[in-house]
Amino acid sequence: MDAFLSALLLQAGYNTALVTIGAALLGASAGAIGTFVLLRKRSLVSDAISHATLPGLALAFIIMALLTGDGRWIAGLMIGAGASAGLGLVLVEWIGRRTRLTEDAAIGSVLAVFFGFGIVLLTVIQSLETGRQAGISSYLVGSTAGMLRSEAETIAIAALISGAAIFALRRPLTLVCFDQEYAAVRGINVRATDLAMMGLLLVITVIGLKVAGLVLIVALTIIPPAAARFWTDRPEPMVIIAAALGAVAAYLGAVISSLDRGLPTGALIVLVAFALFLVSLLLSPRRGLLASALKRLSFQREVHERQGLMALARGEPIYDTFTLRVLKRKGFIRADGVATLAGRGAAAGVMLDEARWSLYQKLFPDDAANAAHHGVTPITEALPADIVAELDRHLTVQKAPS
Repeated sequence: MDAFLSALLLQAGYNTALVTIGAALLGASAGAIGTFVLLRKRSLVSDAISHATLPGLALAFIIMALLTGDGRWIAGLMIGAGASAGLGLVLVEWIGRRTRLTEDAAIGSVLAVFFGFGIVLLTVIQSLETGRQAGISSYLVGSTAGMLRSEAETIAIAALISGAAIFALRRPLTLVCFDQEYAAVRGINVRATDLAMMGLLLVITVIGLKVAGLVLIVALTIIPPAAARFWTDRPEPMVIIAAALGAVAAYLGAVISSLDRGLPTGALIVLVAFALFLVSLLLSPRRGLLASALKRLSFQREVHERQGLMALARGEPIYDTFTLRVLKRKGFIRADGVATLAGRGAAAGVMLDEARWSLYQKLFPDDAANAAHHGVTPITEALPADIVAELDRHLTVQKAPS
C-alpha cells in the first residue's frame, strides 16, 4: 500500500513520476481524439491502425539492429510503426473507395494481413543474434517498467503536442462529425479534416505503443469516449470528459504497473478504463442504469397516481394495491380508502386536465399529434400558458347555461 501511494502521489522517483505523467497525457489525448472518431462512427479504423503498426515496428527494429547492433531506439521504432500504420490507413481508404468492399471488410483485411506479417517478423527478430531483442514484446501489451527517461520524455512531449493539435482543430472536427455538408458550406475542407483526424489518431496510436501496447491502445481511444457519452449530450463537454477519463485510466494503470516489472501496463490501463465505464454505465444521472431504473419507477408511480385520481373523481373502486399505496403516501386517501380533501382537489385537477387535452386534440389536431404530452404530467407543463387559458375559456363557455 505504501508503494502504491508513493507512486500515486508522484513520490516513487523521478522516472516513475515522468512515466505516469506521460501516460496521463497520452490517455487524455487518446480520449479526446477518440471522441471525434466515435462521433464520426469510425472507431474500427483505430483497430486497423494499431495492428498495422506491428510490421513497421518490427522492420525498424531489424534495420536498426543490423546497422547499429541495438534496435530499441524508440524514435526509430515510432517512425517505422507510423509508416506502416499510415500505409495501412491508406489501403483501408483505397479499398473502400475503389472496390465494392465495405469499410469494415477493408479494415478486417488490412488488420489481418499486417498483423500476420508483423508476427512473422517477430519470429525473425527472435532468431537474430544481435539487436538486444529483449523487451520488444512489450510493444504488444505495453510495459512502463524499466522505461528509460528519454522514452518517457518522448511519449509525454508527443502526447502534449497531439493534445494541443486536437484542441486547435476541435471546431472543424466537431462540424465534420455532425454535418459534413454544413461544414463544407462553412468553408471547411471535409477530406482534409478527416485526414487530420486519422493522422492524429495514428500519432496517438504510435506514441502509445510503449505504454498500452498495439493490441490494447485501441481501447484507450474507444472506452473513455463511450463512457463520456453517458454523462452528456454535447460534443465539447464529451471531449473534456473523455480526456479526463482517459487520463485517469492511463495514470492509474501506469501507477499500478510500476509496482512490479511483470505487470502489463496496457492491460491494467484497459481494466481501469473499463471500471470507469462501468461506473458511468451504472451511476450516470443522464443515461445510467440506476437513473433509468429510478425514472421508470417514478413514471410508474405517476401513472398509478393519475389513474387512481381519475378513479376517485369518477367514484370508481380501486383494487390495485400499488395504486392504493401511492395515493395513501401522497395523502390523497385515508387508510379506509376514502378520498381526503387534498385527494378530491387533485382528482378534480386531473379531470380538468383530461378535458383540456381532449379539447386541444379537437381544436388543434396536428399540434396535438406532435405535442410532448404522455397523459401523466400536468397539461400546464406541456402547453404554453396562453393555449391553456384559451382552452379554459372554451370549457367555461361549454359549461355555461344556455
